[in-house]
This record gives sequence, structure tokens and C-alpha cells, in this order.
Amino acid sequence: MNVPLELRLLAFALLTFYFAWISRHALRSPRTHGFWRFFAWECIGALVLVNLPMWEHEPLSPRQIASWLLLIASPWLAIHAVLLLRREGRPDARRADAELLGFERTSQLVTAGAFRYIRHPMYAALLALAWAAYLKDVTPHSTVLVAGASVFLLLTALRDEVECRAHFGGDYADYMRRSKRFIPFVF
Repeated sequence: MNVPLELRLLAFALLTFYFAWISRHALRSPRTHGFWRFFAWECIGALVLVNLPMWEHEPLSPRQIASWLLLIASPWLAIHAVLLLRREGRPDARRADAELLGFERTSQLVTAGAFRYIRHPMYAALLALAWAAYLKDVTPHSTVLVAGASVFLLLTALRDEVECRAHFGGDYADYMRRSKRFIPFVF
């Protein structure tokens, strides 16, 4: 895609504004998962926009096919996770954590669907998106961005686990022993 640099920079600025607005409470609390998630979103947004010109380059190469498979998995996994959190997690407005997004204010621990195997399907979806964008054009700049996104998503997950252990107690600790963080049966 031949999108002018100026337009990509404008898109990045708009994404940053949007992510900052969503994260406005969390950005004041570095000890929350939302603080780190903001920086992961920034890296992913930059990565997508930096590599946008290469998205249609050599569409049948193994690297591009792997990228497209990750791009297909990413939204499916994110939508699946949000639907489960809303349906099974029973979000409760009385949960006072201002840093949490609405669907994150769960009153019940969700261990069905993808959550049966991984604790963080939404972060796994973001990892898939980051690596899909990275595979579009592997450069030193994109390598720094995908590494940053990966580290920030790991920090996000670690903080989220602390918050979930505090909220759900021993049930979450048991769940952590039965599940992996991002990749079923692996990690």
C-alpha cells in the first residue's frame, strides 16, 4: 500500500490520542496493566504504519503467508475473549478500578473457551498482530518495535496477573497452574 508518510504520521497521532484517552486513568498508575498496555498499543500502531507500504509485497512468500495467518487469528481471538469476558465474567460496574476497561471489570473468573488454555487471549491477539505486522517487512526499525511490543505485552500480562490474584485470590492462583500465559501448552 502506497500511503504517504504524512498520512501515516497523522494516523499515528490519532491512534496515540485514542489510546491515551482509553488509558487516561491507567497512565497515572504505572502499577496497573493498562499502563504497560498503552505502550504495547503504541509499538503495534507504529509497527503497522511503518510496515504498511510492504503489506502487499510478495503476497505468496512464506513470510507473508505467516503474517496473514497471524492477522486472521488476531481479531478472532480478541473478539472471542471479549465476548467470553462479557458473558461469563459478568462485568460489574461496582468494581471500582478506574483503570479497567468496562469488559475487564469481571466479577467471575473466566476459564472457558480460549481462557481454558491461556490466561491472556487478548494480549496473545495483540502479540499475533504485532508479529504479523513485523513479518510484513523485517528491518532493524521493525525489530525494535516488535521487541518493544512483546516486552510491553509481557509486562502487561504480569501486572494483570497480580491484579487478578488480588481480586480472585486462590482461584486465580489455581487457574495459573492449569493454564499458560499466551501460547497453549507452551508459554
